[in-house]
Amino acid sequence: MRHFGNACLVVGVGVVFSAIAVADPPAIRFEDATPASGIDFTTTSGVDPSTQIVEVKGGGVALIDYDRDGDLDVLFPNGATVAAPSRGPGARLYQNLGGLKFRDATAESGLDHHAWSFGCAVGDVDADGYDDVYVACLGGDRLWRGAPGGRFVDGTSAAGLGLDDDWSTSATFADFDRDGDLDLYVTNYLRYDPEHPVANAHFRGLEVLGGPKGLVPSPDRLHRNDGGRFVDVSDTSGIRTAKPSFGLNAVATDFTHDGRADLFVGNDSMPNFLLENLGGMTFREVGQQAGCATTIDGAAQATMGLALGDINGDLHPDILTTVFSDDTNTLFASRPRGGFDDASARYGVGAPSRTLCGWAAALADLDHDADEDILVVNGHVYPQATREIMNSSYRQPKLLMAREGARFVAVSDPSQRWLSELRRDRSAVFADLDADGDIDAVVTGLNEPVQVLRNLHDSPVDWVEIELDDAATPGNRRGVGARVELTQSATTQVRWIVGGGPFQSTAWNIAHFGIGAPRAGEELPINVRVTWPDGECTTQTVTRGTRAKVSR
Repeated sequence: MRHFGNACLVVGVGVVFSAIAVADPPAIRFEDATPASGIDFTTTSGVDPSTQIVEVKGGGVALIDYDRDGDLDVLFPNGATVAAPSRGPGARLYQNLGGLKFRDATAESGLDHHAWSFGCAVGDVDADGYDDVYVACLGGDRLWRGAPGGRFVDGTSAAGLGLDDDWSTSATFADFDRDGDLDLYVTNYLRYDPEHPVANAHFRGLEVLGGPKGLVPSPDRLHRNDGGRFVDVSDTSGIRTAKPSFGLNAVATDFTHDGRADLFVGNDSMPNFLLENLGGMTFREVGQQAGCATTIDGAAQATMGLALGDINGDLHPDILTTVFSDDTNTLFASRPRGGFDDASARYGVGAPSRTLCGWAAALADLDHDADEDILVVNGHVYPQATREIMNSSYRQPKLLMAREGARFVAVSDPSQRWLSELRRDRSAVFADLDADGDIDAVVTGLNEPVQVLRNLHDSPVDWVEIELDDAATPGNRRGVGARVELTQSATTQVRWIVGGGPFQSTAWNIAHFGIGAPRAGEELPINVRVTWPDGECTTQTVTRGTRAKVSR
């Protein structure tokens, strides 16, 4: 473990009541706010029902402040069809008007994007103060640069990108070489030619769409950012010493406790990668040694969704992965001396997921009781799927699990219709979209209407949000790769500002903490410590029920 010797800047901005986790935590409650949200968009991903593997992954969601007004707008890159893979119905951009209300701003933004799109990443790659969007596509990715006036321009060629014709599934921005700008990791899936459809396969005695087994996986790519132009360093970096695999998702943070951003890559039907950052833009694959490549019994899973949290309270990141049906979601809990253990059974996350096919996932404090809960969106890939034949239905409910003591418990609540609604969900983003202090969600499905879920917790005093602003490092101003610790009395919680996202989407770049209700008469500070990507740290006292900005 690396220890940083940098002095901390201490800034005092308030004294507050201490927070205590209450004995009976409030229920987790959401409502479907789609009808009033202004988002009336149905995604496109091939035909319905799906007949090819390229059609079943759905498309991602990007959280982006494209108009620089301080709230989060939502961008859907959207897909296409096998018959016209480069002429889809087009991306959609929705401007956040506040109060979980949005308006379609696509036409005026200049975002004329019609490629068959999957994952997306957001970051200011040229350090000009405007968010840019990288879109992972079938047959040539795209970079859309943010510009004044809430506009986007195609910056793909100028950035040295778009030269590959892979099927890219997700993208991750992070400062891997610690030079102050955002580098780019692209997760690739397999070789697919729309003009040569994949032959069908058989599963549980039924004829189903073919793949990924039997097809050729594509190696991932790593691009170094050199002043807004990217250089492909996939070979020299060492990432391609890992066996090419069916990559679906990746998340970047410091998993090895040495101050450098590593990569966890979720692969479909093949072992996961943990790419340890050795410095100098070089990596080595250590997933097997670290205990997170496979389950406890050595089985490779069809890993799709990824979420990070601190489940065991050791202040190191744990990894939740979601997987195919008739398997169980996996929780990789960090070990005291590094690496991970499969702790799925110990924490109860496995059994409730066995009949589900899981995609985007969140580890987040949804009820503000100072521990993290789980929300997973689900849906099968085979239109033929039924409980009788496959032990799993085609359309599926979401999985909500509340943390109760040392385990997670599945929540069943007939009064919350969104929780039992059957959909073919795929991607989702989780963030405080209406600025009321709790975490909402935007969910996309497979040729499904977008769904907006409002968190009804709505307490003014049992939360804190930390927004980072590193003006001295404009290429990574929001602090991707930073670690945020919040301490109340003798209790410390931690969040990570990560690259990547839940599934083919972007993670929220603000740290959210539930801190419980205050005890009357107790006045103790709430302290925040930020370790920036370069190892320097800043400490600050903050006020409960506010979004505090931490700068350096």
